[in-house]
Amino acid sequence: MASVKPSINLFKSRKKNFFERFMKWALTIGRIVVILTEGVALSAFLYRFTLDQQLIDLHDKIKGEQSLVKLLKNNEDAFRNLQERLTAAAQLSEAGKQTVNIFVDINSLASSDLTISTLALSENQIKIAASVQSVSALTNFIKNLRDHPKIQSVSLDKIENKTVTAVITVNITATIKKSPLIEKTP
Repeated sequence: MASVKPSINLFKSRKKNFFERFMKWALTIGRIVVILTEGVALSAFLYRFTLDQQLIDLHDKIKGEQSLVKLLKNNEDAFRNLQERLTAAAQLSEAGKQTVNIFVDINSLASSDLTISTLALSENQIKIAASVQSVSALTNFIKNLRDHPKIQSVSLDKIENKTVTAVITVNITATIKKSPLIEKTP
């Protein structure tokens, strides 16, 4: 048999195996990937510090604004209370004007033969106690009272003829139409 001669090849083959190619990639491209990943992580870490600082600044600003609101709360409450009282006073003033207008209107409806002895105004009724010398003056007064735009209905509660003095005394109740200004607000 022929003896096999050992051969020494000092020239490496140009073709690399898989392990060598993987190691070369891991040592070059892998480094770049690791460096980029660390760069992204470091920039996110630094950005987190800026966000934390902004958050702390916003909390401080909110606390400052809260103290300002607490300081001005008493003034705001006083102002709102004053506004509510002014609104209530305006409504009561308007209701008072309407009441006076109703009294003036009823007094102007009365003829010279009719004498009003009592004129009482409640929330939605007017009670009139009067004395009159003729039936026609009483009829005209009741008709004028029914035709008044602020009066809803009129009822003749009591009529009494005093023959000694030739006077007729009457009690009249008139119901007032509801007005949004006179109604009570809750």
